[in-house]
Amino acid sequence: MRSPALLEPMHQQDAGLCLRANRLCERDPARRFFAVVSRLGDGIFWYALMAAMVIADGWNGLAASVHLAVTGVIALAVYKLLKRWTRRPRPFAADVRIRAWVAPLDEFSFPSGHTLHAVAFSIVALAHYPALALLLVPFTLCVGVSRVVLGLHYPSDVLAATAIGCALAALSLRIAPLQELV
Repeated sequence: MRSPALLEPMHQQDAGLCLRANRLCERDPARRFFAVVSRLGDGIFWYALMAAMVIADGWNGLAASVHLAVTGVIALAVYKLLKRWTRRPRPFAADVRIRAWVAPLDEFSFPSGHTLHAVAFSIVALAHYPALALLLVPFTLCVGVSRVVLGLHYPSDVLAATAIGCALAALSLRIAPLQELV
């Protein structure tokens, strides 16, 4: 997909940032770190978090986990719809200088599903358990950075996914306020 002429300078800057970030993974420790973060962001981290909520807080943890799961299903539907609609090639597919350091889960780049889910899940989880901020904020930031560094997404994909994740979480919290869940 070719960018309209008006957007070309912005696309070039986005691609340049992605290329510079991608070079971080030429160092083995950085590559391993971001690959692990990416793998955890595939869902493992979030499923473990939901299970831990139930184990640690019983029915309240179950209510929080169900809230996360419903938010996740809606986020997945939005993400898949946007991917199908935009069909933006991944950075490594558009520029041979950018390497995919891990295998992508699907073909297209926009938006970053890992980031969208991480942001939405973190906001909803923090609404239930604010003390988790010390764990969730750094992890969510690392998930977003990992997508660019690993060559799977442009920075704009991650920023858009952050905005969409925030909006979905806000909508989720508005539709199902915490006092009704607990």
